[in-house]
Amino acid sequence: MKKIPLRKCTGCGEMKDKRELIRVVKSPEKRDESGTVISGGEISLDLTGKKPGRGAYICKSAECFEKARKARRFERSLSCKIPEEIYDQMSAELNSQKCEEKP
Repeated sequence: MKKIPLRKCTGCGEMKDKRELIRVVKSPEKRDESGTVISGGEISLDLTGKKPGRGAYICKSAECFEKARKARRFERSLSCKIPEEIYDQMSAELNSQKCEEKP
């Protein structure tokens, strides 16, 4: 019997099957030879669950996303400040994802 990976939703706090949740990822920072940060730390939705970086999980519902946003739980999980425009972008992406799932 195969073990089902469980993850905790950042919004509601429920443990659910990893495949039922959407991953929010902070990509690792890329540095040049001298150690200066070139790029990285971008925050985005990882719909495949395979992007490299630090992740937090959220239910596919807008309510859970808003709960996590208001309580700044993504910022705590990903250890960084998240600008409002990134939240708006993720919210729009989450809503478009929901529309695609409906028959």
